[in-house]
Amino acid sequence: CILGLATGSTPIGLYDRLVKLNKDGEIDFSEVTSFNLDEYYPLAKSNDQSYDYFMKEQLFNHVNVDFSRVNIPNGEATDAEAECKAYDEKIDAAGGIDIQLLGLGENGHIAFNDPWIADFNDPKMVKIVPLDEVCRQQQVNDGCFKTLSEVPKYALTLTIPTLVSAKHLVCTVPAATKAWAVGRTVKGEINEECPATIMRKHNSVVMFCDSDSGRELL
Repeated sequence: CILGLATGSTPIGLYDRLVKLNKDGEIDFSEVTSFNLDEYYPLAKSNDQSYDYFMKEQLFNHVNVDFSRVNIPNGEATDAEAECKAYDEKIDAAGGIDIQLLGLGENGHIAFNDPWIADFNDPKMVKIVPLDEVCRQQQVNDGCFKTLSEVPKYALTLTIPTLVSAKHLVCTVPAATKAWAVGRTVKGEINEECPATIMRKHNSVVMFCDSDSGRELL
């Protein structure tokens, strides 16, 4: 199984559940290959806000994963473009992603494809992107960073075409701050102004909301 994994506050509950299921012997990670969605750039792997650090703390250190099968963009790479190309080649060599886990940004972004940078026809599989202030402020709102000045201004991210090329999409969206994005994703016009709307063109996608994030759908 090839998993595309998300980070941030959204999937923590999911990862807690996967850890428990693994410890109970109900699921096995030994032959799972994973590709993370993104990583801040530049940011050291040892930084406790790096997604490399996050994934080990929330999932990988607690399950029987084969670390040689774990893939996370390198936020310490000296050449960001070369890192993107290498990551692209790893995904291609693996045969693509089976199940892609996603969150949803307050501005409708998926991964770090913000509205002003998202491209439904992006020729790249992985790219370096600047992060807009709304996206960076969300990292503060989510408790990832204390202040806006601490949030990196760039990220390495899978592009929209790479995300929707996965066989199955699973999008989890808690919190009242995501209500606009959920409403726009489900009911709005499909375009890059709300990148998550592209999910409506996928033939196997499910979105999980709570009563706060889904209030505009009630």
